[in-house]
Amino acid sequence: MFVALRDLRHARGRFALVSVVVVLVTFLVTFLASLTTGLARESTSVITDLPVDHVALSVPDGAAVDLAASQVDADDVAAWEAQPEVTAAEPLGIATTRATLGAGAGGVSVTVLGVRPGSGLVPDGADVGAGRVVLSAGAAEDLGARGGDTLVVASQHLRVSRVVPDDASYAHTPVVWTTLDDWQAVGAEPADAGAGAGDVATAMALSDSLDDDAAAAVAEATGTVVLTPREARTAVGSFAAENGSLTTMQAFLLAISALVVGAFFTVWTVGRSGDVAVLKALGASTGYLLRDAIGQAVVVLVGGVALGTLLAAGSAALLPSAVPVVVSVATTVLPAALLVVLGVAGAGLAVARITRVDPHAALAAR
Repeated sequence: MFVALRDLRHARGRFALVSVVVVLVTFLVTFLASLTTGLARESTSVITDLPVDHVALSVPDGAAVDLAASQVDADDVAAWEAQPEVTAAEPLGIATTRATLGAGAGGVSVTVLGVRPGSGLVPDGADVGAGRVVLSAGAAEDLGARGGDTLVVASQHLRVSRVVPDDASYAHTPVVWTTLDDWQAVGAEPADAGAGAGDVATAMALSDSLDDDAAAAVAEATGTVVLTPREARTAVGSFAAENGSLTTMQAFLLAISALVVGAFFTVWTVGRSGDVAVLKALGASTGYLLRDAIGQAVVVLVGGVALGTLLAAGSAALLPSAVPVVVSVATTVLPAALLVVLGVAGAGLAVARITRVDPHAALAAR
């Protein structure tokens, strides 16, 4: 590393310039990773946090798997409950509507989840009942409501029985829980005119001991689609588009980082080919020169990536709660590691030309 460190000291301006580029790219990648994870939670947290093993949906033939298009009835629930490996199959209704607190109050978009009374799907051990609603912390804050208040939810008057300390959200709207009958009244359509209110739901939350193959077999037999709660994120309409767009942007930034670092070290290696020739003529091995050049790239990358990651994490932590960012190991350390690996790969391809330097020809050219 003697030559590498000497170059870093004597060409501070050039290395500072590429370091600034690495810092900026790292900042963008890390911040986008935090934003992607935050937006994903805003879209799907109530689904991914369900305390169940699988979620079953009923989707029309040829249609995409989408919670907005899913509709299950009592027969579907009974078919799953009849399976010996299934300990519970609970209907779950999902409908987005508007809620207000009293006459003249401004409306707030909320997602109403309909569950059976006594269901374990409501967080913090809370329970629902006829004419009563449980609010998430986000819904209570947006509505300015508390226990005992009366909400008007799609023309239905529901009394707030409890506010749970849970920021569950669905498609960027806060969540409230009520009974399936009340859920039907605030926006769901029965499967047919003769169906009872509690006979229709959006999906089923399954507690079971089924492996993937067994779950798929039961799903085919019952005419449903079965997913894990994490997989069910893709059935939320707002998740796929947002996540796909932001992930693509991150991939482009990672590729740009590798190209920028590779281009810099390509130019740098060409400019110092004479120095490389002298070192080779003095007996330096090709392996030594490659290790020296790669070590130089690692120093630049690790320093720039570390600073960019710290800046992104600090900026995300200072943002208001209205901006949905999540700072975690997955959104900071993982992108940083990928940037270093890709940058070293780009630098390695660039400095590989050292192996082809002929000391006699290079010295004669000088």
